[in-house]
Amino acid sequence: MSRARTSSRRPSSPKDGRAAYRAPALEKGLDVLELLANQAEGLILSQIAQRLNRSVQEVYRVVVSLERRGYVTRGLDGDAFQLSMKLFDLASNHLPVRRLIRAAHPLLDQLAMAVEQIVLLSVLDGVMTRVIVVAENPAPIGFRVRLGTQRPALRTASGRVLLAFQPDPVKDTLIEALSTRAQEAGDDPGPLIKRMQAIRQRGYELVSNETLRGITDISFPILDSQGTAQAALTMPFLDWVGNEVRLEEAEQKLFDCALALTREIGGHLPRPAFPLSEE
Repeated sequence: MSRARTSSRRPSSPKDGRAAYRAPALEKGLDVLELLANQAEGLILSQIAQRLNRSVQEVYRVVVSLERRGYVTRGLDGDAFQLSMKLFDLASNHLPVRRLIRAAHPLLDQLAMAVEQIVLLSVLDGVMTRVIVVAENPAPIGFRVRLGTQRPALRTASGRVLLAFQPDPVKDTLIEALSTRAQEAGDDPGPLIKRMQAIRQRGYELVSNETLRGITDISFPILDSQGTAQAALTMPFLDWVGNEVRLEEAEQKLFDCALALTREIGGHLPRPAFPLSEE
């Protein structure tokens, strides 16, 4: 009786698979999405092709497919392409984010009413921050922040908080990318990196006049069970005449809201000493 032959070949590991199997069309599409995600303005086809070092013909096929699926839209001039909000919508439907957003809406609305300030929930989106929940300021005086707004992570209170509470490999990679981008723009990222590093120790960010004069940004992380920031809760505090809630009280109310959201996703958020003081 003959025996069935068994193969001595070992199944490839996921690491081997990454090297052996590629999807060129998919990678081209991802290249286009990542490029457009970092552009404040749209890009025309020739610009996309030049920056990706590809031909206009192959870029055209990819962009048309992305446009047909709703990931890319044309600007008002009809020539420049820009990222749509579809990726944001997909990320928002991811279960952990959806759970956080669902829990955040009533809490942020109550907080905004209590302190008469705008309150924001933001997440990391590559090297940017993206606002995923906005509780509008009910006061007669204030300003607006649009849902989905993106800002460079190092240049915002929420972004520095999010970076400070990432695992070291993730944090190091993001800081390297942000530093390279800042240096290419002629900026020195050093002071902001040092500020971000101190946030991990004190547990929050508080900074005045960074984005707008007269605004004090206060930001706390929303931490999961591993101590990683899944989001940042931020209040751009505007001290307007007639508001009876002082900054010191608003700080504590913001922390209580951040603590409730942290507990919602199974994390722990140490309570800092109040009132907070800018380092």
